[in-house]
Amino acid sequence: MTERPHTPPDADEKATLSAFLDQQRWDVADRITGLTDEQLRRAVVPSGWSLLGLISHLTDVEVSWFQDRFAGRDLAGSTDDGEAAGFTVGPEDTAATVVAAYHAAVAESRRIVAAASLDTPAARAPRGHTLRWILVHLVEETARHNGQADVVRELIDGRTGNA
Repeated sequence: MTERPHTPPDADEKATLSAFLDQQRWDVADRITGLTDEQLRRAVVPSGWSLLGLISHLTDVEVSWFQDRFAGRDLAGSTDDGEAAGFTVGPEDTAATVVAAYHAAVAESRRIVAAASLDTPAARAPRGHTLRWILVHLVEETARHNGQADVVRELIDGRTGNA
């Protein structure tokens, strides 16, 4: 795995927000490193989601906010319809395919962000969200789920934080 990205102290606002989001994305990938497919699918919390389900959800979040809402793309199968959306994976899904889908969604999100200014309004956001708002929201959303992933990872194999 590559080294955790750093946020340059002298970067402009867009680069700073993007770097903080990339740190959270890196942490997501770190939380699942070294686990078996069975461990990634193991539900250890009463609500029944797994770390693999969490990665699937974060993929849906990236696609929903950047591709669907911000860029205005019509996407078949977008599942981010609420807090519980996307937290499940099917038996045909492997850790490799779920993680690859997350990395692909992140790469596309980065391309979309690079091509727009922070004040650009989202094409399909009912409350007038801008790219700035969406970046801040994704930092918050991804960080919150990273905290959950920390706890689940500790319950699975005892590992805590970025080891």
